[in-house]
This record gives sequence, C-alpha cells and structure tokens, in this order.
Amino acid sequence: MGMDLAAQPFNTLDRGRYRRKVQRCLDTLARMLTDGSFSFPRKNIGLEVELNLVDRELRPSMTNTAVLEALDDPSFTTELGQHNIELNVPPRPLAGDSALQLEDDLRAYLATAASKARDTGSSLAMIGILPTLKHEHFDQKWLTNKSRYSTLNDQIFAARGERTVLAMEGAPLPGQQPERLRSYAESILPEAACTSVQLHLQVAPEEFAAHWNAAQCLAGLQIALASNSPFLLGKALWHETRIPLFLQATDTRPEELKNQGVRPRVWFGERWITSIFDLFEENVRYFPGLLPETDVEDPIEALDAGQAPKLTELRMHNGTIWRWNRPVYDVVDGLPHLRVENRVLPAGPTVVDTVANAAFFYGAQRALAEAERPVWSQMSFQAAEENLYAGARRGFEAQLYWPGIGWIPPDELALRVLLPLAHEGLRRSDVSDEARERYLGIIERRCLARRTGATWQRDYVLRAQERGLDREAALTRMLGRYLELSESGEPVHTWQLSD
Repeated sequence: MGMDLAAQPFNTLDRGRYRRKVQRCLDTLARMLTDGSFSFPRKNIGLEVELNLVDRELRPSMTNTAVLEALDDPSFTTELGQHNIELNVPPRPLAGDSALQLEDDLRAYLATAASKARDTGSSLAMIGILPTLKHEHFDQKWLTNKSRYSTLNDQIFAARGERTVLAMEGAPLPGQQPERLRSYAESILPEAACTSVQLHLQVAPEEFAAHWNAAQCLAGLQIALASNSPFLLGKALWHETRIPLFLQATDTRPEELKNQGVRPRVWFGERWITSIFDLFEENVRYFPGLLPETDVEDPIEALDAGQAPKLTELRMHNGTIWRWNRPVYDVVDGLPHLRVENRVLPAGPTVVDTVANAAFFYGAQRALAEAERPVWSQMSFQAAEENLYAGARRGFEAQLYWPGIGWIPPDELALRVLLPLAHEGLRRSDVSDEARERYLGIIERRCLARRTGATWQRDYVLRAQERGLDREAALTRMLGRYLELSESGEPVHTWQLSD
C-alpha cells in the first residue's frame, strides 16, 4: 500500500489480468520457499507509528501535506486522512542496547515532527483514536490527495454497495450504563481514526509459522495491556475501539454476505499455520483484488535470471487484507526477506510506553515460538480470537483463556506467565539487561497499577463530567491534559487524574 496507483479506473480486463498475475506471484513464492531463496543474516526489527494532527482547539487539523513538506524526511509519509502522518523508524537488530537507542531515536523523530507541525499551527497527538473526531471529519473530501486512497475508497464502496455502518456497544464507564454507537459514513475515513503502532520482525522462512502463531496467541493480552482508544464520536465504547472500528470501516460485505460467512478483510484468521505460504494462499483464494494494477515483471523469469522478484501484485493484494498479524514479503538491497507485522497496538500514550510494548511483544513472541510444547497446540484458534475481542472490549476487566490456567485477568496472566517468558525471550535475543529491565519493568508496573491509556482517559472523562462538564467539553479537556502528559514522557501507569 506504500505505492501510488495510476489515475485511470480499472476495468474487467484489468481484474482478470491481475488475478492471473497474483497467482503467478504465489507460484513464484512457493518455489522460493522450496529453493531456500531468502536472505536471513539476523533478526531485524522495525516500527511504524501513525500520528494525528490537531489544531489549537484540539480538533483534527487537515494539514498533513504542509507538515510533510516542512519535514522533508522520507521517514515520514502520508496516511489515509489529511489529519494523519506516519513515521517509519529505520530497521535495526534487536540485540544489545538497540531498544534504548530506539527510544532515543523515536523521541528525536517526534520532537522534530512536533516542531514542524507547530509551524503550520498544528500539534502531534499519539493516541489510538482522536476523541475530538466528529462525523463531519469522515467526509470524503478529507482523504489525503493521492490516487491510492481515493481508489481504495471507491473500490470498497463499490464492493459493498452501501454506506459504512458503524455500530458497537461499549464497556460501561464505572457506575454508568453501556453506551451505544449507531452511525454511518460515506467514505472509509473512519479507518483514518484508527492510529496504530506496527511492529515488524524479520524471520527465517522455517521460523515464520511459529512466530506468527505465537503472535496470534499474544494479541488479546497485548491489547488488554496497551489499550488507548476508548472514545469515538463522543461515545465511551471499547477500551480498544480500533478493533471493531477498523473492521467496520473497511468491510466490503453487505449484510447478506456476512450472513453467508464471507470473510472480512480485517481478519484475525481461522487456523494455526505451518508456513507463511498458508497466509498468502488464503489471501489469494478468499479475497478478490481491490486495486487490480499490474506491472511488467514476470516473477518467475526474474527468479530464473537470479534476481529477487518484486511480487508487486501479491504484495499489493496483501496490503488490502488487514490481518492483525500480517505476513510481509519484501526486497531490500536486492535481497528478499520475510517479516511478521504485528498490527494490534494503538499509538501512544508515550514513547517509553511504545518501546515497552514492543519489548514485551518481541520477548514473549520469541519465548513462545521456541517453546518445547507450543502453546497453540494446547488451545483452539477460536480461543485466541476470543481473547482478542475480550481484551479489546474490556481491557484489564477482561477474562482471557490460557492453557493450563483457564480463564484469567490480563494483568495476572502477564505477571504470572508472560512477563517471565518475555524476560527469557529477550535474554535469548541478547538484549542488554538494562534495556530488558527498563521496558519489561514498565509493563510490570502498568499491570500492578492497572492503568493504561484507555483507563486513564475513561476515568478522567468520568471525573470531568461529575464536576459538571458535558461529554464534548470533558473529552476536549481530557485530550489537552493527555497531550501534556504524553509530551512529558512519563509512562502512563504514573499518570494522575488531577489537572
């Protein structure tokens, strides 16, 4: 999805050509996996952060073009909405003090971006969903002015044939009744409300399945420990409202296809895998092309010539299927490699929380992937999916399933089981003791405090309303305080409710 598209509309011949080319790419990938064509010198990690821009009144600021021009840095790029930008931090090895350097680098990047944004009258907000978004901000005119975004919007709406329906029931604020959202949108811009952190891990082909399965097992706990998206369109909804919102914003299925069991394009999956090929094959078998543009490369001819094929169509297709743990094929400096892309985490609240979330994921993922008896051999795939939705809906109040334990709150699961495993996984990855203790210590203290970005936002808004503010004013005041605390850099478990 990083590439732009031709401006002309697609036709039926394009779709047939694209389907054949995607299949040829898939055949090429199968051969590469069999032949051992992949480069794997070491486990590199990568990180992407999606950011919101807000104006002086803390409303969405549609200024990403001006901010990006002022930055003039290829590490920053556009996102779907004009109030979004994305930061791609350069990849690096996991070992040693790399996580400490990642924290410093991320802080420096964001400081530079914040400075440039201020020059345009905007500020950065690193948060899962901007609480001051209103229905008017989902108007199609606020799509970023690039053809790939407008084409994606048009193709999703053409496939569905009707408006986007936003419908969800929230986890109630303390002492309150559950709140319900019922709304519509005429564009896919509700997706732009979902700002996330994406974690990448480069893995050898023979290790991919274990790492992906482990990431699926971790997804529900990750969300429960790091939720930061509790409000949408003025309603208190899930602790991590990004999860249902992303599904609904990009759904190509009308109700009749949902009733038939047609799979959504925002997808947890349906089974444990034995190879990365399983995921790409499912993509090709189940999902029609949304952006059927082809290039001139014949991937098999490129492979026969000793080149790394780009597999452009397969990668484009993969970019329009939003798995919470996505397989990635990429070519860097002429060498092909594979990555697991973990997509469940929201942006924010702070830089140090972001790096702590990453350290926990990488450590726990490695420990689970290398366990003598894999945890996914002891639990159903459905249980892992149910954990995802339970963690997203209720945060620390959820009950998650874990083999050998049964149902357990997320904080207890982390403290008893996953944090010790994360420590061991980071040790095996040669992460320095200083980095390991710093970041996993933050996760531990977050569990003990039972404080995430979502719980802080929910508690602050409830307290502001009890003091006489209406919901809109409470959300605006909360966001202002959130930005102050986020900029201070202190981890979210230390945040107080006082102004």
